Amino acid sequence: MNRPTVGILGGGQLARMMALCGAALGVRFRIMDTAADACAGQVAELVHADFTDREALAAFAASVDVVTFDFENVPAASAEYLAEHVPVFPNPRALALAQDRLEEKRLFRSLGMDTPAFEAVDSRDGLAGAVARIGLPAILKTRRLGYDGKGQFRLRSPGDVDAAWDALGGVPLILEQFVPFERELSVVAVRARSGAFAAYPLTRNWHADGILSASLSPVAASTGIEQEVDAFARRLAESLDYVGTFAVEFFQHQGRLLANEMAPRVHNSGHWTIEGAETSQFENHVRAVLGWPLGGTGARASAAMLNWIGSLPERDAVLSSREGHWHDYGKSARAGRKVGHATCVAADARTLAYALAALGVALDREGQVAPLLAALGEGAERAA
Repeated sequence: MNRPTVGILGGGQLARMMALCGAALGVRFRIMDTAADACAGQVAELVHADFTDREALAAFAASVDVVTFDFENVPAASAEYLAEHVPVFPNPRALALAQDRLEEKRLFRSLGMDTPAFEAVDSRDGLAGAVARIGLPAILKTRRLGYDGKGQFRLRSPGDVDAAWDALGGVPLILEQFVPFERELSVVAVRARSGAFAAYPLTRNWHADGILSASLSPVAASTGIEQEVDAFARRLAESLDYVGTFAVEFFQHQGRLLANEMAPRVHNSGHWTIEGAETSQFENHVRAVLGWPLGGTGARASAAMLNWIGSLPERDAVLSSREGHWHDYGKSARAGRKVGHATCVAADARTLAYALAALGVALDREGQVAPLLAALGEGAERAA
């Protein structure tokens, strides 16, 4: 039996979880990262090299059957170079598109999906004009290399314009309307080499300081919203000839969905799928890039994910919960760093709420679980 080797550019926790899930399929992994201590190197072979090193890239390509990546800031030129030597999924075009917030939103609109109002900003005068047209509050972002709240500046009043320009000016920017959303939602989906497509149930997300704090799935939502999200994800994947797992984030505001951004990779808001879905997003990504049949994407149960940022809480409190599952990424503690997560999976929303409430008390994280409990309560009221 052929046991292929998947190469992954980037050796963070997403590559680590991909390798752990793929190992059960008999797949080998080779990781390339610029950090010699990348955490995925604890579970798979690690090649320490710069992503722009053509000699290292050529040797890497020769040692694997297919290449993918675990974060979107891999240089698109490196993906294009690799694609000349070995299959690369998702393709370099999809990677390049997701690296530019302006082009990404233009594509969203061309595919019939609303977005917050936006304008390109290339000068201080251009910023002033964009603010006048879009209004305040608004968010100024770098078009490239921004994630987890990085490369962003919120403008609340005209007095913030100079400070925003001083903080971010000098690179291509985009000004986006600030949306006072009721809910942040995401869809994680996967497309196979054959063109087969599947989406996971809608996920609701909460952020703290621009970093995902918690997720809940499935989400109580109208059939119309589910259909709109899934149809858009399919159109997006087909327009890019996308292969692999990806996520699209949305704001829900006054009954409308506004597409925020796409992640061309497995995504934090899909971590619940490891224990909560028929097939995890990580396993389905591996299946997709290898050209294998996709697994089911249905939810096995109600699931929640709590992200550990900066440091890990008490492990035994999670392991003592029959609904709890612990994930340690093998990273050292550091402010703002994703070092692990926990998932809670229960047969129904009521049981999940009890488990989350108990876990919040045990970990002294009642504030982190409070919005999930409120959402579960809202869902129960709608179902009654």
